Amino acid sequence: MSGRYSIGELKVRPGVYFHESSAPEADIPSVTNGVVAVAFKANWGPMGEVKHLTSYNEIAELYGDDSGSNSNVNILARIFQGGASEILAVRVGTGGTQAEITLKDTASTAANVVKLTAKYAGTRDLSITIKDSLSVSTMRECIIYSGTTKLTEVMFEKGTDEVNALIAAINGNTSSVVTATKLADGNGTMAALNQAAFTTAGASPTIASSDYSAAFTLLEATAWNVICVDTDDVAIHALLAAFIDRANESGLLGMAVIGEPTTVAFSTRKAHAAAFNDPSVIYVANGFGNDTEESTGWKAAAHVAGYVAYLPSNDSVTHKVITGATKVVGALTNTEIIEALQSGCLVFTVSASGNVWIEQGINTLVTLNGEQDKGWKKIRRAKTRFELIDRINIATENIVGNVGNDDNGRDTFIAAAQGVVNAMIAENKLIEGTVTLNPAHAPSGDSAWFVVDVRDLDSIEHIYISYLFHFSESAEA
Repeated sequence: MSGRYSIGELKVRPGVYFHESSAPEADIPSVTNGVVAVAFKANWGPMGEVKHLTSYNEIAELYGDDSGSNSNVNILARIFQGGASEILAVRVGTGGTQAEITLKDTASTAANVVKLTAKYAGTRDLSITIKDSLSVSTMRECIIYSGTTKLTEVMFEKGTDEVNALIAAINGNTSSVVTATKLADGNGTMAALNQAAFTTAGASPTIASSDYSAAFTLLEATAWNVICVDTDDVAIHALLAAFIDRANESGLLGMAVIGEPTTVAFSTRKAHAAAFNDPSVIYVANGFGNDTEESTGWKAAAHVAGYVAYLPSNDSVTHKVITGATKVVGALTNTEIIEALQSGCLVFTVSASGNVWIEQGINTLVTLNGEQDKGWKKIRRAKTRFELIDRINIATENIVGNVGNDDNGRDTFIAAAQGVVNAMIAENKLIEGTVTLNPAHAPSGDSAWFVVDVRDLDSIEHIYISYLFHFSESAEA
């Protein structure tokens, strides 16, 4: 068990508990690495469960293409484009119906012999072909399509028992997008079909705020670095912000990225960003684009989520170029950029060389509480600190209950935690750090208090140059 503790609080459950505060002289910033969690809408695919994706190819296999009513599936590609190595995806929604088709035999009276039911609820177009195999004369083929894309292809033996053979082939194929149910034996021979559309169309599930909350609950039991959603709805954003705070309190330690489109008034976007005032929430205030598409709101946020997750905590998203972008959508004046940054907005600007990049890697924290330093305002430094806490939790978890609360036992904890600190110093994530007993709290009973005192590393983001020029009367013209 791990999680935060408040000064003076004694936890009931055994575990490693952490508390952050600002060292007296500290004035330092932060950022986090690889896995993005996402809750999104789709017209196809597993619903209400976490699916692990590690490549673009898996997107279409699980959720179909991102055209038409399924366009929100594009959020997955955007996350990968940002650099994520893995996505934990949850399709949101409740209810809906599955497409169906009834297959007939070849008898003159054409009996209904098999019913095929789509594996998932949704409006994805499905069709079926049943034909003799061209490669094996004793076999027939059944192919399920979406448009011209083959989703499932099985072979079954030709003859008078084709009904049972087809059902066995479909239900025995773990990747099949349909299930088969026997209605009757008929004459045993399946009628041929050529991309016949499913006769009963499916219906997509209804989507409510509670469906996103349910998805967040599922994701709370998994490990990831960054989370985002496929909506510009501020009510869902508020739910996500509340979730990320709750998750971090329980030791998950991640960040949420949200965005609003540039059609929302600039003053409103600034106010929304500042209202979060949270080192775990990143607010994307404008967007980027090229000649074929523009990305603002959740679309831009998804790209940033992939970027933040991808970068190690010894790197910053500040001045990182957006590959493929040729323009800023919702470009801001210099004054507006300053106002946006002061309000906790992450914004896209154009470099002197004409590249579209992230102006500064900051989160929405604008007003510090008594236990925060300015480092918590930076994505890089917040990520470094989250990583430190997480790695120490992992390194010391097995110590709980397995050593005595004496000098030897406490030294065991200190050695394990100091090892993490030393490793992160070597990785250029920390400058220096020590782990010691907390002098303000003497060990007592089954409790021991420690201080992890570190100085984390920031990137150079402000360079000030003094140019000294000298005039000489004797200098050549």
